[in-house]
Amino acid sequence: MAISMNTKVLFTTKANSLSGMIGNKNGDVLVGDKAFEFYNSRNPEDYIQIPWDEIVRVRAQLFFKDKYIRGFFIDTKSTGSYNFVVKNAGKTLKTMRDFLGNEKIVRNKPVLSLKRVFEWFGRKK
Repeated sequence: MAISMNTKVLFTTKANSLSGMIGNKNGDVLVGDKAFEFYNSRNPEDYIQIPWDEIVRVRAQLFFKDKYIRGFFIDTKSTGSYNFVVKNAGKTLKTMRDFLGNEKIVRNKPVLSLKRVFEWFGRKK
Protein backbone atom coordinates (compact mmCIF):
# COMPACT_ATOMS: atom_id res chain seq x y z
CA MET A 1 0.00 0.00 0.00
CA ALA A 2 1.24 3.46 -0.91
CA ILE A 3 2.05 5.68 2.05
CA SER A 4 1.96 9.44 1.59
CA MET A 5 5.04 11.47 2.51
CA ASN A 6 2.81 14.39 3.52
CA THR A 7 1.33 14.89 6.96
CA LYS A 8 -1.07 17.54 5.63
CA VAL A 9 -2.44 17.91 2.07
CA LEU A 10 -3.10 21.54 1.11
CA PHE A 11 -4.41 21.07 -2.44
CA THR A 12 -5.53 18.22 -4.68
CA THR A 13 -6.68 18.12 -8.30
CA LYS A 14 -7.02 15.77 -11.29
CA ALA A 15 -3.98 15.41 -13.55
CA ASN A 16 -2.24 13.33 -16.20
CA SER A 17 1.34 12.23 -15.90
CA LEU A 18 2.99 12.11 -19.32
CA SER A 19 5.77 9.57 -19.08
CA GLY A 20 7.32 9.24 -22.51
CA MET A 21 6.69 6.15 -24.60
CA ILE A 22 4.60 4.31 -22.01
CA GLY A 23 1.76 6.80 -22.36
CA ASN A 24 -0.07 9.01 -19.96
CA LYS A 25 -1.48 8.06 -16.59
CA ASN A 26 -4.67 9.57 -15.23
CA GLY A 27 -4.75 10.33 -11.52
CA ASP A 28 -4.62 12.85 -8.72
CA VAL A 29 -2.00 15.41 -7.73
CA LEU A 30 -1.54 16.15 -4.05
CA VAL A 31 0.41 19.20 -2.88
CA GLY A 32 1.31 18.76 0.76
CA ASP A 33 3.62 20.02 3.44
CA LYS A 34 6.48 17.59 2.66
CA ALA A 35 6.21 16.67 -1.05
CA PHE A 36 4.50 16.83 -4.43
CA GLU A 37 2.67 13.55 -5.07
CA PHE A 38 0.87 11.93 -8.01
CA TYR A 39 -1.24 8.80 -7.61
CA ASN A 40 -2.51 6.79 -10.59
CA SER A 41 -6.30 6.36 -10.41
CA ARG A 42 -6.20 2.85 -11.93
CA ASN A 43 -3.40 1.55 -9.74
CA PRO A 44 -2.75 3.34 -6.43
CA GLU A 45 0.56 1.48 -6.13
CA ASP A 46 1.78 3.38 -9.22
CA TYR A 47 2.73 6.76 -7.76
CA ILE A 48 5.28 9.56 -7.95
CA GLN A 49 6.51 11.28 -4.80
CA ILE A 50 8.90 14.21 -5.07
CA PRO A 51 10.12 15.85 -1.84
CA TRP A 52 10.37 19.65 -1.95
CA ASP A 53 14.15 19.66 -1.44
CA GLU A 54 14.59 17.34 -4.47
CA ILE A 55 12.98 19.84 -6.91
CA VAL A 56 15.40 22.00 -8.92
CA ARG A 57 12.74 23.98 -10.82
CA VAL A 58 9.16 23.85 -12.06
CA ARG A 59 8.65 24.97 -15.68
CA ALA A 60 5.08 26.14 -16.40
CA GLN A 61 3.62 25.54 -19.87
CA LEU A 62 1.92 28.81 -20.86
CA PHE A 63 -0.32 29.26 -23.91
CA PHE A 64 -2.49 31.96 -25.51
CA LYS A 65 -0.29 34.92 -24.61
CA ASP A 66 0.33 33.60 -21.09
CA LYS A 67 -3.40 33.43 -20.23
CA TYR A 68 -3.70 29.63 -20.00
CA ILE A 69 -1.47 27.24 -18.06
CA ARG A 70 -1.71 23.71 -19.45
CA GLY A 71 0.60 22.02 -16.98
CA PHE A 72 4.21 21.95 -15.93
CA PHE A 73 7.50 20.09 -15.91
CA ILE A 74 9.18 19.27 -12.61
CA ASP A 75 12.98 19.00 -12.87
CA THR A 76 14.57 17.02 -10.04
CA LYS A 77 18.13 16.61 -8.82
CA SER A 78 18.43 12.85 -9.26
CA THR A 79 15.51 11.33 -11.21
CA GLY A 80 15.20 13.69 -14.17
CA SER A 81 12.12 15.55 -15.38
CA TYR A 82 8.41 14.81 -15.00
CA ASN A 83 5.62 16.24 -17.17
CA PHE A 84 2.16 16.84 -15.74
CA VAL A 85 -0.99 18.18 -17.39
CA VAL A 86 -3.12 19.49 -14.54
CA LYS A 87 -6.77 20.53 -14.40
CA ASN A 88 -6.16 23.48 -12.04
CA ALA A 89 -2.55 24.20 -12.93
CA GLY A 90 -2.57 27.84 -11.82
CA LYS A 91 -3.80 27.07 -8.31
CA THR A 92 -1.43 24.09 -8.11
CA LEU A 93 1.56 26.31 -8.96
CA LYS A 94 0.47 28.96 -6.45
CA THR A 95 0.32 26.33 -3.71
CA MET A 96 3.70 24.92 -4.74
CA ARG A 97 5.19 28.44 -4.65
CA ASP A 98 4.72 28.51 -0.86
CA PHE A 99 7.24 25.66 -0.54
CA LEU A 100 9.58 26.38 -3.47
CA GLY A 101 9.67 30.17 -3.71
CA ASN A 102 9.25 32.37 -6.78
CA GLU A 103 12.73 31.73 -8.18
CA LYS A 104 12.12 27.99 -8.75
CA ILE A 105 8.87 28.41 -10.71
CA VAL A 106 9.69 29.64 -14.21
CA ARG A 107 8.15 29.80 -17.69
CA ASN A 108 8.95 26.95 -20.03
CA LYS A 109 10.76 28.08 -23.16
CA PRO A 110 9.19 26.30 -26.15
CA VAL A 111 11.62 24.72 -28.59
CA LEU A 112 9.45 25.60 -31.58
CA SER A 113 6.70 28.19 -31.73
CA LEU A 114 4.60 29.44 -34.63
CA LYS A 115 5.84 32.97 -34.05
CA ARG A 116 9.45 31.86 -34.52
CA VAL A 117 8.55 29.86 -37.65
CA PHE A 118 6.91 32.91 -39.28
CA GLU A 119 9.86 35.11 -38.29
CA TRP A 120 12.25 32.58 -39.83
CA PHE A 121 10.32 32.47 -43.13
CA GLY A 122 10.10 36.28 -43.15
CA ARG A 123 13.92 36.57 -43.03
CA LYS A 124 14.49 34.14 -45.91
CA LYS A 125 13.16 36.53 -48.56
